[in-house]
Amino acid sequence: MGLFDKFKEKVSSTLGFDKLKDGLSKTRVSFVDRIQGVLGIGRRIDESLLNDIEDILITSDIGVQTTDQIISTLKEKVKKEGYENAGEIYSLIKDELLNVLLKSPSSANDAAYSVEDSRKPHCILIVGVNGVGKTTTIGKLAYNYKNAGKSVLIGAADTFRAAANEQLEIWAERAGVGIVQQKQGADPAAVAYDTLNSAISKNVDVVIIDTAGRLHNKGNLMAELDKINRVLKKLKDYAPNEVFLVLDATTGQNAIQQAKEFMKVTNLTGIVLTKLDGTAKGGVIIPIANELKVPVRFIGVGEKIDDLQVFEPAAFVEALFGGTNNN
Repeated sequence: MGLFDKFKEKVSSTLGFDKLKDGLSKTRVSFVDRIQGVLGIGRRIDESLLNDIEDILITSDIGVQTTDQIISTLKEKVKKEGYENAGEIYSLIKDELLNVLLKSPSSANDAAYSVEDSRKPHCILIVGVNGVGKTTTIGKLAYNYKNAGKSVLIGAADTFRAAANEQLEIWAERAGVGIVQQKQGADPAAVAYDTLNSAISKNVDVVIIDTAGRLHNKGNLMAELDKINRVLKKLKDYAPNEVFLVLDATTGQNAIQQAKEFMKVTNLTGIVLTKLDGTAKGGVIIPIANELKVPVRFIGVGEKIDDLQVFEPAAFVEALFGGTNNN
């Protein structure tokens, strides 16, 4: 059975494999095609080949730490199993990338958008710097939950940018969900409180709250997020259920640094990686999943409202290596 086969049913109904494959085309050219290029007919597995592969992994935004881990495992397998031909290492790399992802917290994502009745409304706080695709992610996430039969309410708590509220209103309308907002400059915690309060009174399933992305002023951001958390807990002691960080895949290794900074100011429960379709740096998802120990929950592979997908490691690796959902 291929890597993809056992996930086939789930993937075909929730991921849109062809869309995922198309979205990873730039990363495939930058990463997989370069690996195939160094393997060559008749080339043997030796130190020189492994060095070439190491260079490709590092320059494909997989990073030094995760690359060292992968190369070390490859050397062990080659020695233990007696692999000699360069062509054999291609499937070993593919398997090892999948193993890295399956060992990470990203391997247990909820593809059904389920909500626990005893912890409803399911409250999601969205954090991330401006420009990473936070607003569009909220709209797409709301759309996905609504498609799964859930009622959704968005809270526009990034009150410092008028444009943020306007964009969020447009996305809420596209998704067909309600939105709670106040005038520019209003207290973000007040907006968060009003949103959750309204959701409770209307028996809404899911609340998604936007927050300001001013990481350069960490003290203020931490104070703001703390206040939002405190007021939400006055209404529901478990709130927020989730804190998702939105990262832009086009920034490559910088996305990891950004995540580490956000981890200093709030407890993250998930990462959303956007703009995978617009970059050759999609390999960064592997060190993000492996090193940060925060699950990658969703990936963005296009601009349409249905282009936010649940991150499924096996489907991701198969799509990255150009597989089909029929293999």
